[in-house]
Amino acid sequence: MKKILIVFTGICFLTSCKNVAQKMSESTSSQTTKSVMEKETIYQFKVKDLSGNEFDFASLKGKKILVVNTASKCGLTPQYKDLEALYEKYKSKNFVIVGFPANNFASQEPGTDKEISSFCQLNYGVTFPMMSKVSVKGSDMCEVYKFLTRKAKNGLQDSEVEWNFQKYLINEKGELEKVIAPRVLPTDAMVVDWITK
Repeated sequence: MKKILIVFTGICFLTSCKNVAQKMSESTSSQTTKSVMEKETIYQFKVKDLSGNEFDFASLKGKKILVVNTASKCGLTPQYKDLEALYEKYKSKNFVIVGFPANNFASQEPGTDKEISSFCQLNYGVTFPMMSKVSVKGSDMCEVYKFLTRKAKNGLQDSEVEWNFQKYLINEKGELEKVIAPRVLPTDAMVVDWITK
């Protein structure tokens, strides 16, 4: 009788262990699938603006966002005028532009944050949010641009910032949707159609 009881107890214990192990395996598998499926969004980032204040991308939830790297001494610098016009026209329709001054291309943004702010105001009347100067490529690339340029982070595509005024279009969920080349004007149909669709 004792032998039967011991065998029965042993079988129950083994079955119980097997069930626990199976549940643990299912849970781990489910978590792995979940983490693979969850791509990053731009809402996780906080940066400093030109005035040194914190700018939280989470505050832009529900808006379409155009992120652009800018420069004050570039042949494409007049795009500031088009960017401001676009912002003025669509800012009431859940659209925002976020500018990131960068000195990565031919040293065309040498100024300090204060000088950049003054330049943007005096020459183009810029009112859309402008961030503190960052690097948009290379070993010192800022975290926002790592997200924008790496498929492993943005879930869409790998890209490289080619020059000043490259545009990244982010949808209302904070996901990267499209990359626009530097020479394409902000007022181009492909940008406007994306904003208004």
